[in-house]
Amino acid sequence: MNVIQSFPYQLYLVISEADCKGRNFLDVAEQSILGGVDIIQLREKNTSDQDFLEKSIRLKEITDKYGIPLIINDNIFVAKEVDAFGVHLGNNDVQPTVLRENLFQNKMIGYSIEYLEQLENKETIVSDYLGISPVFRTDTKTDTVTEWGLEGLMKIRKLTDKPLVAIGNIHLKNAKAVMDAGADCIAVVSEICSAENPQKAAFNLKNEINK
Repeated sequence: MNVIQSFPYQLYLVISEADCKGRNFLDVAEQSILGGVDIIQLREKNTSDQDFLEKSIRLKEITDKYGIPLIINDNIFVAKEVDAFGVHLGNNDVQPTVLRENLFQNKMIGYSIEYLEQLENKETIVSDYLGISPVFRTDTKTDTVTEWGLEGLMKIRKLTDKPLVAIGNIHLKNAKAVMDAGADCIAVVSEICSAENPQKAAFNLKNEINK
């Protein structure tokens, strides 16, 4: 059973050092929080556990400063060591049910949905939120299966009461449509990480989805 009883987050930043295009990812993260980001996930795919952990420790100092939850993508070791708020898992990672039984009984677990059939499995039941990935195809994540689109998102919304975090090529011009289609929260990468002014980009997104 999921343990997080509420999901009050609307703007979710997925960040990595590479996505920040040479800028200090910690500065980008802090600016995004000041602009209105509610929750941050650190996703580092091509690095060692030690490097991932060191980045997580530094990022958590910032998220703790502002009371922002830190989610770790995939890496259970790092999530445990840094005492992250939670972890996000894909279909090729450790199963949510395994974590619920062991290390992550009281942590948030996010679970990526790539097939409708997943909505009926026990992994979905024990997860706290579902990542709908991708809503629209994106260059930042190429190993996905289904491009859901707005219609797919609406279909998922009718089939589950779980909080839905939509990700995949979401930007200022389509963010409101994604929320209107049933998402509880939008997750972005490049829209903030690549922005000239991450704080302003986050502010504009938050303002748009709250219209």
